[in-house]
Amino acid sequence: MLKYYFPVITIGTVYGDESASLRRGAVARAGNFTRAAEQCRVSQPSLSQQIQKLEEELGERLFDRMKRQTKLTSYGEAFVRRAVRILEEAEMALREATDAKSLLSGMLTIGVLPTIAPYLLPEAISAFARKYPGVEVVVQEDTTGHLLKHLTTYEIDFAIASNPIEDSRFEIQELFAEELLLALPAGHPLARKRTVPASALKGERLIVMREGHCLGDQVLGFCEHREMKPTVSFRSAQLETIYALVAAGLGLSLIPAMAAATERANALELRSIQAPRPERKILAVWPKQRPLGRAARVFLDLMSARSKR
Repeated sequence: MLKYYFPVITIGTVYGDESASLRRGAVARAGNFTRAAEQCRVSQPSLSQQIQKLEEELGERLFDRMKRQTKLTSYGEAFVRRAVRILEEAEMALREATDAKSLLSGMLTIGVLPTIAPYLLPEAISAFARKYPGVEVVVQEDTTGHLLKHLTTYEIDFAIASNPIEDSRFEIQELFAEELLLALPAGHPLARKRTVPASALKGERLIVMREGHCLGDQVLGFCEHREMKPTVSFRSAQLETIYALVAAGLGLSLIPAMAAATERANALELRSIQAPRPERKILAVWPKQRPLGRAARVFLDLMSARSKR
């Protein structure tokens, strides 16, 4: 039915500045099919046929047709008022879509692990905002399992997570890999070494992220691969809490290199473990059935470029 609106409005609109009239929703009581056909760039018979089909569909006359003038009926006036608003909304939708495509406006929603968000995103978001101030960036922090659920329901545009993710429903792009550093309390004997052999961790108490957080699984997986069975003394959902527990001498931990520059981490002794060093891969993830939009692609390109500096 929408394709019939414009001819009707054209006839019922003040001529001379039609676009302004449409924005105001001004409807005049005078007009004719000839001028309307010229403005619509169609033949008069074709225009008349479209309007006749619309009237048949509605079951009401929209116009009183006179010899030299075509006049809206009361039903037609009511119809045109609503039709003007619909066309204005359609025009606005097209304008907003065009703005979003050119990154003049819109929203980008990013899902991210809490062990990544505060260390990786601020600089990337700041750089993105300087280039595209009209695009609103929304960050949603959650565990990997929850982020994947949000992706399947299209609540977020993409997720920044960590390995392993083995799910054929998603596209996965590796952004970079980062080392996991051994965090020690000040004065710990292992802090005397520049690099620490993995075997030296045997018998040490370990503080890790709680279950459901991939960083905890990565740390325990590294220990299992090295045939170590550490004693897990504490689990936490926050890296800052883990830093505090390590500083208090309650155990050791492995923390992401990107988190090493925080104030809490500066109070610890951080050392590399001898090769092969533990690491995690930072991934961008999105549904295969929903390709990345332009804002998401630009953001990930920017993030990848900054991570390689």
